[in-house]
Amino acid sequence: MPFEINESLSIPDDLIEFRAVRASGPGGQNVNKVSNAVELRFDSALWNDLWPNARARLKRLAGRRMTEAGMIVIDAQRLRSQEQNRADALERLHTMIVAALVEPKPRRKTKPTRASKVRRLEGKTQRGKVKVLRQKKFDD
Repeated sequence: MPFEINESLSIPDDLIEFRAVRASGPGGQNVNKVSNAVELRFDSALWNDLWPNARARLKRLAGRRMTEAGMIVIDAQRLRSQEQNRADALERLHTMIVAALVEPKPRRKTKPTRASKVRRLEGKTQRGKVKVLRQKKFDD
């Protein structure tokens, strides 16, 4: 069953691979016996439904989690069971892809208003007057 991103996008199952690995950190004997951590591997290079701008944003968002070949690797070991870690890894992948799909608003250049320029100059004048009052006056 494909992994749904939104109503128009889904990831085929053959592009997502899970591997159970041993978790690090505290957990007592359980951490030494059971492979609860999950490593999710998603081959974004083979996913053709993603348009180029979103692909570039996904690469920037993934950062060091994306390999040179376009494979996104997510390690999930925060939770105690393998099923919970698997769901956590999928949720993190989903969040990353949804964030990459959002088109950033273009920035419009603006100029300061005339009133703001006047306020700025008045502030500078006021500050200059304060500094003049602080100066020592010497009579000749």
